[in-house]
Amino acid sequence: MPVPKDNIVVALDIGTTKICTLLAEVDRNQQVNVVGVGTAPSAGMRKGVVVDIDEAAQAIVQSVEKCERLSGYSIQSAYVGVTGSHITGANRRGVVAVSPNASEITVPDVERAMEAARVQAIANDREIIHVLARGYTLDGQDGVRDPIGMVGRRLEAEMHIVTGGSTSIRNLVRCVNRAGLQIDDLILQPLASSEAVLSPGEKDIGVAIADIGGGTTDVAVFTDGAVCYTSAIGVAGNHVTTDLSLGLRAPFSVAEQVKIEHGSACTSQVGPDEVLEVQTYDQDEGELISRRLVVDIIESRMQEILRLIRAELGRSGLDGRLPAGVVLVGGAAELRDIRLLGRDVLELPVRVGVPRGAIGLTDTIMRPAYATTIGLLRWAAYHTEEASAPILTFPQWKGLSRLRGMFREFLA
Repeated sequence: MPVPKDNIVVALDIGTTKICTLLAEVDRNQQVNVVGVGTAPSAGMRKGVVVDIDEAAQAIVQSVEKCERLSGYSIQSAYVGVTGSHITGANRRGVVAVSPNASEITVPDVERAMEAARVQAIANDREIIHVLARGYTLDGQDGVRDPIGMVGRRLEAEMHIVTGGSTSIRNLVRCVNRAGLQIDDLILQPLASSEAVLSPGEKDIGVAIADIGGGTTDVAVFTDGAVCYTSAIGVAGNHVTTDLSLGLRAPFSVAEQVKIEHGSACTSQVGPDEVLEVQTYDQDEGELISRRLVVDIIESRMQEILRLIRAELGRSGLDGRLPAGVVLVGGAAELRDIRLLGRDVLELPVRVGVPRGAIGLTDTIMRPAYATTIGLLRWAAYHTEEASAPILTFPQWKGLSRLRGMFREFLA
């Protein structure tokens, strides 16, 4: 169901390298109009999880204040992306009987089936983030996408349930609260990114999205229109920069700049005589470095990351059944020639995902690095019935045990 006219939604992407806040007006036609953008260097984060609440909260405040100044709105809550190696996904099936006196399947019947699947995934040290429908089976007939209104006596719901470590999630919530914000909802980052870069056709035929950020690489696999596998890898773009810093004997900030301005994922695309000037620890002034050396270091680490992605695709059981291939997003996806290396390592079609579906102040954010933040806005607009303006007061996020909200999430 579309959000009410001119509602305001806020997206907060708390990454390992940057914090990004976007504020958008969403009309009755679900058009997302970005009117506020705020970015700040990340602090207090490591591999997608909070390691210093005060530092991380201050970085969030800086990002939010920039967005407020640009938009003219006062922000009190946001949809927040979540990632980290503590994230796991599992497929579960819930089975319930439907009363023979019932004339048709109703919403409570589906909710009971969801609950039957959900309880299988709960552990004492885990928090449920998403309960997402993959499909239903009604009296042995599989492939049912929406059983409501149909007639049957045995309803099976196949769900993909995403959970996270309780400690990591609670620290993230506390960090956002300390920055003065409430959380409208927590959204797994690759699911958010998929809203911005994947088409329904790709999700139907089979596709994977790999979000290569600064601290983590998030993978989600879709088939038959629904997510069927999610995971997070603790190796990403910052590891490339660290290798480059060590190889060049240069400060991390210098290595990051070299990677962005002169880097490539393929040594074959670099001429043997290309050189660049780098400020290293060895020299007071700039030192001439072979660009091929730079790219060779980058290519080696990116090959490792892509192999880890391929291993996750293998674990999904769909490695050879993804006709739409892999879509790369995140900051590392902006690396030159990443598509060429991706095709070689993954042996699948590869494209770099550019966010779409938003208008307004988008000149600097319609890039792979901002796919998650744009996707969070679109998730709020398309999957949430109650997207209230953030100038109001909101309750704190208390875990996703709200089955009714989960049900709306995948029927919207």
